[in-house]
Amino acid sequence: MIYHCIRFTLKPGVSEEDKASGLARMREHINAIPVIKSRIVGPDFGGEFDYGAVSVLENLADYAEYMNHPAHLEMDRIGLPLVDKFVSFDITDDPDPAVGDEIAEIHRRRFDDMPDIAQLVSGLRHYTGSGAPGKHGIR
Repeated sequence: MIYHCIRFTLKPGVSEEDKASGLARMREHINAIPVIKSRIVGPDFGGEFDYGAVSVLENLADYAEYMNHPAHLEMDRIGLPLVDKFVSFDITDDPDPAVGDEIAEIHRRRFDDMPDIAQLVSGLRHYTGSGAPGKHGIR
């Protein structure tokens, strides 16, 4: 299993209406991706981030399908322009020591194939994580 986790803060000045709409659309999009076994989107407590989400995926093939699913891409295109600070990370019980590199490769291919998504991610004030440009050879 792979638990794909994100945490984020919104840009200063994002209206309450845009915030509510963005989170509602995020929930709608995450629910439209059938390979996700379990999911949650909501407030992030106990840290420096405002919101977070966790998507549970069975394996790397499902992870790749999730990352490239049209609903996920639309979610990125709508939501990332509202985001100031973003972190993503993955937790897995897969014993293969190469799984982290394989996850990074999924992100690298995604950014290569979808330069608009890569540009949105690169435009964030702060972004760290398993798919961050500049890590694991990701451009």
